[in-house]
Amino acid sequence: MAWDSDPVVLTVAVTGADVFRENNPNIPYTTAEIADSSIEAAEAGATVVHLHVREEDGTPSGRPELFQDVIGRIREGSDLLTMVSTGGSNDMSIEERTTGLEAAPDISGVESGSMNFGDETFITAPPAGRGIVKRALDAGIALEVECFEVGHVVSAVKWLEDGLLPAPLRINLVFGVPGGIDASPEALDAMLRPLPEGTFWTVTCIGRHHRRMIALALLKGAPGIRTGLEDVSYLSRGVLAPSNASLVEMAVDMARSLGREVAGQAETRELLSLG
Repeated sequence: MAWDSDPVVLTVAVTGADVFRENNPNIPYTTAEIADSSIEAAEAGATVVHLHVREEDGTPSGRPELFQDVIGRIREGSDLLTMVSTGGSNDMSIEERTTGLEAAPDISGVESGSMNFGDETFITAPPAGRGIVKRALDAGIALEVECFEVGHVVSAVKWLEDGLLPAPLRINLVFGVPGGIDASPEALDAMLRPLPEGTFWTVTCIGRHHRRMIALALLKGAPGIRTGLEDVSYLSRGVLAPSNASLVEMAVDMARSLGREVAGQAETRELLSLG
């Protein structure tokens, strides 16, 4: 099969937990803002939304009612697939990080290991990660493994080989986080090396190499790419992104300029093996 034969699935990460309005004044905080921004991104071409929630002042939150509210609003206004983060923020317990599962999302993220995150250490002990996997699967929620370095990828593949995760493996390769793997062509090759055939892999890049890594992923035949204000504040050098939709439009234009089509909703479900 040709590297560019399948359309690319576009995920939008609309708010995150580590960027704030001092980074970009257009980052959504409230559930209404997050939902509206997600729906606008869907209209621009995104088919999956990666979700964190916040208090009205922007503080990262694990309150389950916020996840329930934002997912309900998104489903009323779009056919986006909803994915909750179980990363939360560094000062949350595992219990606080997994409250999004109570909102019955389509997909849940799960970290397959711990890492240094800037000057802090983000802990996901192996039993905690396996517990998140079991809880999601028991609830009928699909999984995407979030990997910030090569060891995380190796651990995710072992989960698959051990039968903890059902095939196909869905994995998000994250580049550019301080303490994680760098954003470079060599890093992408290293992260791809352990993956078995049939893996659905998405590329995320934090910060200034965002566009370059997305372009490289598209040229490598990536099944998925991610963009959004969680990952990057700027649309181009010196130009703050006015919205999540503007970043999605950038990614759509880039994909098409490189000979890749962007998946629609039905294609996304098929490519992600969600039925």
